[in-house]
Amino acid sequence: MKLLDIIKSANANLLRNKGRTFLTILAVFVGSFTIILTSGIRTGVNSYIDTQMNNAGGENVLEISSSAMSEAMEGSMMGGSSAPKKYDPSRSPISTTGMAITGEQLNKARKINNIESVSPFIMTRMTSMIPIGVAIKYAVGVNGEKYEFDVRSSIDGVNLDIREGTKLDNQTKERQIAIGMDYVAAFGFKDDKDAIGKELTIYVLDRGRPGKLVPIKAKIVAVLNKSILTMSGGSVNDSLARAMLDAASQNLQDNFRQMYTMATAQLKPNLSDAELDKIKDQLKEIGLSGMTAEEEVGMIKAFFDAIILVFTIFGGIALLAASIGIINTLFMAVQERTREIGLMKAMGLGRSKIFLMFSIEAISLGFWGSALGVGVAYLVKMILNPLAADTFLKDLPGFNLMKFDLVLLLLLVALVMAIAFLAGTLPARRAARKDPIEALRYE
Repeated sequence: MKLLDIIKSANANLLRNKGRTFLTILAVFVGSFTIILTSGIRTGVNSYIDTQMNNAGGENVLEISSSAMSEAMEGSMMGGSSAPKKYDPSRSPISTTGMAITGEQLNKARKINNIESVSPFIMTRMTSMIPIGVAIKYAVGVNGEKYEFDVRSSIDGVNLDIREGTKLDNQTKERQIAIGMDYVAAFGFKDDKDAIGKELTIYVLDRGRPGKLVPIKAKIVAVLNKSILTMSGGSVNDSLARAMLDAASQNLQDNFRQMYTMATAQLKPNLSDAELDKIKDQLKEIGLSGMTAEEEVGMIKAFFDAIILVFTIFGGIALLAASIGIINTLFMAVQERTREIGLMKAMGLGRSKIFLMFSIEAISLGFWGSALGVGVAYLVKMILNPLAADTFLKDLPGFNLMKFDLVLLLLLVALVMAIAFLAGTLPARRAARKDPIEALRYE
């Protein structure tokens, strides 16, 4: 009996009891579908994050913060929100002076080998983690509404995901700002194009005179798409950042002026991991912490991977239950076909062929269950991706919730088939070892 004939015979035998076979395949499908679905979501999330990173660039940029600030912000990357909030006069910035980077530390960092330049990084937030540089109390739109605002300095080499307008120019003296897409309507503009070229007034807190606000006008040159790399309300060019810092620090003593929340270091290209680690160790010696954009994104990936792992475990449990179903199905098949097995052996079919026949039946159960899982998962993807893009992912353009890797899918199908084979080993072994004479006498 040839292998192809054994495969045909094995699949035909599965149809002898259609109900039992269907229920077993259904059990395999549930486990396979769960694992395939979670795998697709993981691939979709990681693909979007990688695309954002590739578009942003900044491969040779190291983000520097004080060691105290780094520890305080650990694990908070997913907690931010760019949704506009109306200004609440009762809220006061919380001092984080102990988390500041001093001018002396920046000068020491500039002397570290393989660091080409270090620039203060101004980030302003109205949250519990108020940076040292500047605190914006609010921004006023054309409709007169006051909104709490959150901006970051623009970094050369890191591209913003621009929805409308042009990129910020760090070489011009013009004070430029790019606002997040959520703020367009909040500030009273009709649409993205209407916001471009308009003037926005932001009010900076004078840290030398508590309660005193300094108005600064800036030109809107871009509207930003919401993405994992643009979680802040907006971004400002160097000219506006300097104006904000000067306004906030004009009445401070000199020793408090040269204090920053974060800084960015431009590294020499093509550094090895060992060289990068050495830079980080030298930064630690002066009380600073360095992190690449890739490492920051790695933290986000790890967060999603941990969630996906939980659902994958559920899929694994379902596959384990399906394996027990395969064992039960084949044991019953062996029992029902005892005389048939005896006849095949009497006609010269060896133990190995009998074992192979029942093993292929087990593998077929795994194949059809996993194949059904792949088909249904693709159907869910075709329905869910457009639905997600129009609803809860509408503010993240280009984010496909599910994305399948063909190689990974084939590996998953092969894995399920291997599990099914292992589950069918015991029943197949029992069938192969049956005595032909005793089997022929079986009633």
